[in-house]
Amino acid sequence: MNPYVLQFDEIDGDSLPDAGGKGANLGELTNAGFPVPPGFCVTTGSYRAFVETSTEMKGFFVQLNELTLDSLDQIRAVGERIRNHLRSLPIPSGVRAAITSAWRKKGTEGAYAVRSSATAEDLPTASFAGQQETYLNVLGEEDLMEAVRNCWASLFTDRAIVYRLKNGFDHRDVYVSVVVQQMVFPEVSGILFTADPISGHRSTVSIDAGFGLGEAFVSGMVSADLYQVRSGQIVKKQIAEKKKAIYGLPGGGTEIRGLPREQWKQQALPDETILELARLGKRIEQHYGKEQDIEWGWGDGQLWILQSRPITTLYPIPDEVRDSEKLRVLFSFGHQQMMTEAMKPMALSIWRTVFPFGKERAESESRVLLPAGGRLFIDPTEVLYIKPVRRIMPRLLMGIDEGIARGVMEVIQRERFQQEARPRKDLRKQVGQRVKPIAVNVIKNLMCRDTSGAVEKCHRIMEEWVARSEEQLAGVTGAARIRLIRQNAGSLMMKLFTQMLPYPLSGVIAYKGIQDFTRRWLGENGDVHRLNRSLSGNVTSEMGLALGDLADQARKFPEVTEYLKMARNGTFYEGLSQVRGGEEFRIYLERFMDRYGMRCPGEIDISRTRWRESPQALAAAILGHIRNVEPGAHRLNFDRGRAEAEEAARRIVEEIRRRKSRWHARWMARLIRVFRDVMGVREHPKYILVRHLDLWKRGILEEAETLAARGILEEKNDVFHLTLDELAAILDERFPEDVRELIGKRKRDYVRNQTLSPPRVMTHEGEIMRGVKREMEIPEDSLLGTPVSAGVVEGVARVVMDPEQANLQPGDILIAPFTDPGWTPLFHSAQALVMEVGGLMTHGAVVAREYGIPAVVGVDGATRHIKDGQRLRIDGTQGIVTVLSEEE
Repeated sequence: MNPYVLQFDEIDGDSLPDAGGKGANLGELTNAGFPVPPGFCVTTGSYRAFVETSTEMKGFFVQLNELTLDSLDQIRAVGERIRNHLRSLPIPSGVRAAITSAWRKKGTEGAYAVRSSATAEDLPTASFAGQQETYLNVLGEEDLMEAVRNCWASLFTDRAIVYRLKNGFDHRDVYVSVVVQQMVFPEVSGILFTADPISGHRSTVSIDAGFGLGEAFVSGMVSADLYQVRSGQIVKKQIAEKKKAIYGLPGGGTEIRGLPREQWKQQALPDETILELARLGKRIEQHYGKEQDIEWGWGDGQLWILQSRPITTLYPIPDEVRDSEKLRVLFSFGHQQMMTEAMKPMALSIWRTVFPFGKERAESESRVLLPAGGRLFIDPTEVLYIKPVRRIMPRLLMGIDEGIARGVMEVIQRERFQQEARPRKDLRKQVGQRVKPIAVNVIKNLMCRDTSGAVEKCHRIMEEWVARSEEQLAGVTGAARIRLIRQNAGSLMMKLFTQMLPYPLSGVIAYKGIQDFTRRWLGENGDVHRLNRSLSGNVTSEMGLALGDLADQARKFPEVTEYLKMARNGTFYEGLSQVRGGEEFRIYLERFMDRYGMRCPGEIDISRTRWRESPQALAAAILGHIRNVEPGAHRLNFDRGRAEAEEAARRIVEEIRRRKSRWHARWMARLIRVFRDVMGVREHPKYILVRHLDLWKRGILEEAETLAARGILEEKNDVFHLTLDELAAILDERFPEDVRELIGKRKRDYVRNQTLSPPRVMTHEGEIMRGVKREMEIPEDSLLGTPVSAGVVEGVARVVMDPEQANLQPGDILIAPFTDPGWTPLFHSAQALVMEVGGLMTHGAVVAREYGIPAVVGVDGATRHIKDGQRLRIDGTQGIVTVLSEEE
């Protein structure tokens, strides 16, 4: 085998190191029998031999490694110097001879396409498409050599350098091969996606087509026709106006030509060829086992495949539903739990064990909570076949996230779903058995039960459950401990559903009734939102108050506050003991940690670092409270909020008595009392889960330490890249795979998953459902979301992605992707809240109402569209976010 040149039939998908991504794919397609124009690859060995002739490249690589993404001028200057230098170097004689020989065998009279093919290009996880150069209609030996040299130099274009920096590729580790391929001059060419790149629908083949060479519309010069094929039928045609095309010149190179007017609106590709091309694309997809982005050309009745690469932008589909014959709908678990970031396998495994539905046994993993892209998706399809559930579930989801509710509604209204909706009889019975006791308790709470002791009862249950779980797991080690954790996790959620859910559910229904009846009886419900203020027993609100108390203790000791600005986790408590007041403050801090140290941002992910493990993470919140809130003001504000709620309740009841009757007033008073009594326990179930996550995490890490000591794990935190079952098998010494190799792959998958943006709702065919947004006129420069906490304020935007790095000033408006209890400390400083996800009953909305600040949630892309420092108006009554001025 020639080290400098490889023919296509000598290359396959494993030839990436020698032929680069593009070359390896062309060799693979050729050997699989697909219609690929013949050609050869100038290998990466040729590139290395070429670069090794330079005495300056070593210094250039040093300069490249010193560049950062924000140094665009330096990137431009260094890249230009490297390209100019490489273009000045002669091609080594051995390399030139190999290229010339291969070219002569293919035919010296023909024209060639010369394309770069980098080793970090057309990969399953990163396409790098368009980062290097392509030269078309190359004629003659000297032009061929010049094109090859330019392709090598194109590894250092500005865009290629930036792409490597952004994706973490070392410049020294990326090499470039050059594809030399016999030129075809198609009448029509374009791009084919074997799945719709916009909607994600895997059964839709999407074809872009235009006259001449495809570079015209790849470069954005002209529009292309769009054809879509599904199930062997053309389902969409969008004919573009095509005034120009690119064609080859007889002497080499290309030119842009104007097309005759009669071709402008002419369909570029005949129907029968569209269907033939779609079938060919699906065959290529089947060969690779993955959706493909394919360049093609058509001329003289012949289809040619010019390139095929994986589509890297599609969100993955859960394996469990991918092959379903029926239409299935899935919605994001993370969006409703206010944690849309990727999780590691242990977190996914824990939640699939905790989730109480779709399980064979209590300790097994749920078949309706499914992993994809490091996130979890709920598949409610079977229960949505039941008509009452179809009516109720979208309404319940509206309180969690309006976008989820709209997306689910869009699927279940489709004719196909309606036709397939045949519920199993046993499922109706199972749902009835689960729902009936909850519904009975809700009705009793609303109608007659004394709910004044709800908080105390739920708190007692919580402490009993946690103590029982600690006792159950105490003294057990090894695989037996992991199996007990699995059993403990598998039974927890159902107990929460039956014993605790009736209370917050009663509160939600009571609040809905309060809203509806005040609107019906009084014509408005202006004071109703005040009833949410300072609810008793809310563990998250109590945590916020406790943090305020902790900050008030810290402010007594100036040296402590100064220390908190510079404290580090590894020496946090040692350093604290060495400053005046440190020991006194530590008593209060440890008391806080005993109660809330298991919490943190993103706390539903068991692998996240808890406040107990990282006390320094609380420093920013404590200092922010000291800076922005007067001593004791948090308690005064809470008491003031309770007084406002009581006064609002009195006014509402009196006004109803005056306008309607004593009976109407008594019923309203009852609803308000139930709401105020029970809504405070809304956060108890999650708090119980988080406390159990902390308990399970400690047990898992203790087992991981033994595995790390034995060399099975590189370090203990690697255990989070395993599932519960895998960990038990490893501890039992019955795990068949190489543990470190598996963890290495999982780590790479996790990094990839972090770059994905999970959809709220999708089908089993990968189609992303965005739903139909409510229509209303909004001001220019405004964003529309879901109103969840009434009021209108103006202030400065503070875009916060990590609450531990936040620096809010009094009066700032918090702009966040989502919030969970770990974000609660920021609410003391914010005067309004905007979130990308959420609904009426999600964490940020509830806390905003308790604090009496306006909030708008479900604002798509809020953290991208809103810039830090912009002045905004937040209308929490209508759900409108308006940009008033640019950065201050």
